Amino acid sequence: MSEQETAEPSRPKQQARPSVVSEWIPTVWLTFLSIVLALVVGAVLIVVSSDEVISSLDYFFSYPWDTISAAGEAIVDSYWALLDGSFGSGNAIASTLERAAPLACAGLGVTLAFRVGLFNIGAQGQIISGSICAAYVGFTWDLPPVLHLIVALFAGLLGGAIWGGIVGVLKSQTGAHEVIVTIMLNYVALAILRWLLTLNDFQVPGSNNPKSPVVDGSASFPDFLGVHSGVFVALLAAVGVWWLLSRSTLGFEMRAVGANPAASRTAGMSVARAYTLAMVIAGLLAGLAGTQQVLGHDDPLTDGIAGSLGFDAITVSLLGRATPSGTVLAAVLFGALSTGGRQMQASTGTPLDLTTVLQAMIVLFVAAPALVRSVFRVRAAEGGGAVLAKGWNA
Repeated sequence: MSEQETAEPSRPKQQARPSVVSEWIPTVWLTFLSIVLALVVGAVLIVVSSDEVISSLDYFFSYPWDTISAAGEAIVDSYWALLDGSFGSGNAIASTLERAAPLACAGLGVTLAFRVGLFNIGAQGQIISGSICAAYVGFTWDLPPVLHLIVALFAGLLGGAIWGGIVGVLKSQTGAHEVIVTIMLNYVALAILRWLLTLNDFQVPGSNNPKSPVVDGSASFPDFLGVHSGVFVALLAAVGVWWLLSRSTLGFEMRAVGANPAASRTAGMSVARAYTLAMVIAGLLAGLAGTQQVLGHDDPLTDGIAGSLGFDAITVSLLGRATPSGTVLAAVLFGALSTGGRQMQASTGTPLDLTTVLQAMIVLFVAAPALVRSVFRVRAAEGGGAVLAKGWNA
C-alpha cells in the first residue's frame, strides 16, 4: 500500500460552538424590534387621541400638511415627555429605578419558578405577605436604626418565603397544581391584610381608616446616590439569582428538573426538593418586593400596597425571557413607562393608559416572534444572529 492509502481518513472538522453573545443576538434584536413595533402602535393611538389632529381632519384634503404636522408634533411631544419624565433628570431617574426595583424583585421570583418548570402566579400574595411582616416590625418594634432595618427586611423576606413555601410543599407532596394554589393564596393574603387593617394594632392611633402607620425612620431604607438603598438590594438579588441558576449545584438541579423532571428523578435528583426550594426562594424574592413598598416609599400598609406588582412581575419575567438580566432590564423599561407616563399626561394631555397599552403590546410582540420577523422581514438566525432580509424572501 502506498503511504497515502495507509493514512487515516481525515475527520470532519467540528463546527465551533456559538458564543454566548452570538446566541443572545437574535433575542435582543427581536426584543428591540418588538419595542419599536409597540411604539409604532402607540404613535397611532397618540394621533387618534389628539384634539389638534382630529380638528385638522375637517379640511384634510384642502391642507393635508396641517394634519401631518399636527400628528408628527403630537407623537414627538408625547414620546419626548415620556423619555424626559423617566430619564430627563436625577429625580426622574431615581423615580424610575425605585419603581423598577420591586418589579425586578417580584419578576425574579417568577423567573426562578419558570426555570424550574413552575408557573408562579402568586407573586401578588407573596408581596402582600412580605409587606405585612415588614411593616408590622417597622412600625411596632423599637430597635436601633441599622438593626431595625435588618430585622424588618428579614421579616419581609420570611413572610414571602413562607407564603411561597406553602405552594412548593403542596406541589411536591400532593401534586397540587401551582397555578390554582397560587391564585387562591393571592385572595387569602388580601383577605388577611384587610382583616388585619381592622385591628387596632394595624391602624393609625385614633383613626378607623384601614391603613397602618408609616414605618419608623429607623426601619426605612436610607438614601444612597439619590435613591433609596433598596434599589441596590434588588440589584444584589438579581446577581444572586444569576449565580444560583448559572453557577451553583442547586441551580443546575433546578434547571434540570425544569427541563425534564422524569429524567432528573432517574438521575437521582429530588424533584420534590427542587420544587419546594424554588417556591421558597421565589416567595422570598417577592417578599423583598413587598419590603420595598413599605420600607422604601414611606407608604402605609393598605389593601392596595401591592397594586398590580404581582401581575406586572409575570409580564416583566416574560419580557425578560425568564433570565435574571432580562428581567431587570424589563423592570427598568416598565418603571420608565410608569414614571414617564405621568409626565407625558401632564405635559401633553396624552392619557396615562397609553403606557399600559405599550406594555401590553411589547409583551404581545415578544410572544409572537414570527409576526415581528414578518413585519421587519427578519429571517431566523442560523448559527447565531438575526439577519435583516431586505428584499429577500425567507
